[in-house]
Amino acid sequence: MVQNQQEAFAVDMPQSGGSKCFDDDGRIKRTGSVWTASAHIITAVIGSGVLSLAWATAQLGWLAGPVVMLLFSIVTYFTSTLLAACYRSGDPISGKRNYTYMDAVRSNLGGVKVKLCGIVQYLNLFGVAIGYTIASAISMMAIKRSNCFHKSGGKDPCHMNSNPYMIAFGLVQIIFSQIPDFDQLWWLSVLAAVMSFTYSSAGLALGIAQVVANGKVKGSLTGISIGAVTETQKIWRSFQALGDIAFAYSYSIILIEIQDTVKSPPSEEKTMKKATLVSVGVTTMFYMLCGCMGYAAFGDMSPGNLLTGFGFYNPYWLLDIANAAIVVHLVGAYQVYCQPLFAFIERQASTRFPDSDFIAKDIKIPVPGFKPLRLNFFRLIWRTVFVIITTLISMLLPFFNDVVGLLGALGFWPLTVYFPVEMYIEQKKIPRWSTQWVCLQVFSSACLVVSIAAAAGSIAGVVLDLKSYKPFQSNY
Repeated sequence: MVQNQQEAFAVDMPQSGGSKCFDDDGRIKRTGSVWTASAHIITAVIGSGVLSLAWATAQLGWLAGPVVMLLFSIVTYFTSTLLAACYRSGDPISGKRNYTYMDAVRSNLGGVKVKLCGIVQYLNLFGVAIGYTIASAISMMAIKRSNCFHKSGGKDPCHMNSNPYMIAFGLVQIIFSQIPDFDQLWWLSVLAAVMSFTYSSAGLALGIAQVVANGKVKGSLTGISIGAVTETQKIWRSFQALGDIAFAYSYSIILIEIQDTVKSPPSEEKTMKKATLVSVGVTTMFYMLCGCMGYAAFGDMSPGNLLTGFGFYNPYWLLDIANAAIVVHLVGAYQVYCQPLFAFIERQASTRFPDSDFIAKDIKIPVPGFKPLRLNFFRLIWRTVFVIITTLISMLLPFFNDVVGLLGALGFWPLTVYFPVEMYIEQKKIPRWSTQWVCLQVFSSACLVVSIAAAAGSIAGVVLDLKSYKPFQSNY
């Protein structure tokens, strides 16, 4: 994993000096813009995490809830700008490109930190795939149950098992996982971004309607009251809420990969900073609205998944549209998050077995009326196995809120804060114990404390869920 970047992570091509067809590194000209990068980010950020924000706000209350969401957005934007500066080593316009997050860590920090980064990043991506499989199944079942309730007039409890829905999502992902790389995902990201706005808007509209129907704004300054939960539960739930919010803002693990799709000039750093500002600004607005309106509608009873809190009656068609939009979005988001992991494994395989036709050779399959389909047997087999494994684990651990909180906690500090801060310090040669160095270290340490607290709360939630859980028998 610590081999030279060009040997392990890139296919050497003749240097072109930035011709009309090739960039300065000899690769085919990148075409990404502020808007395509923003679409990738929004697809990654406004994911299933938005649905848990009303529950998170309910644990923290009107005072801390919105403040914590705002603080996480500021932290995410700040550290993303630090990370964007690390795409090129040395000169921001002509320096050596770092194609992946691990490449950036290798160029700036090196040593054991590269392996540590790889382990944390790719385990987190693996976990996100599991979380999105669970979330998609919940939304598909919500559609089925709302229609069941509507037909029976509420007489049928409409209980169902989540396994068939997770399997269906897995089958779709097996097909989409054959998309070779990030550059060819732009259309799926745009579609997924549109879907994220669709279901977020539906959740917001239903929250407003529920507040109007209630005739009041529910909730309190300090969140769910002692009595409804014990003091210990209040603490653990508040910590878990931090993890849920952290997960909702998490996309740093794929920022460098997104930046590598952007054209220049202007410099990729400038484009990425603009895309980050646009996307984090838009998502924060949606998060504030959805989290706060959900809490205003349901108060202490805010559900873990906002769209399941409105019951299964009218307007059931709007809930169906919103849940369908979630499923479509998660199909795209799953791919956006998994592509870096796919690419890493395939680069490692081609490096270790450079003469293997099984790994390197593409077979062209004619498709009438279209370009030939390029099929790679190694990609087909390993990506299919990956999807099957994530689907099986999702069926074993279908705890949406707790999985989301744990993923957010485990990935937040190392990937969103620690590595960007350390790489920025190294790249800018910030003197140790200078005012700027001390401020950055205090900032990083504070975020570490938040991550540990969030992880503890989420683990407590998982332990509680396991007490009444039977493998492969999760019914809703």
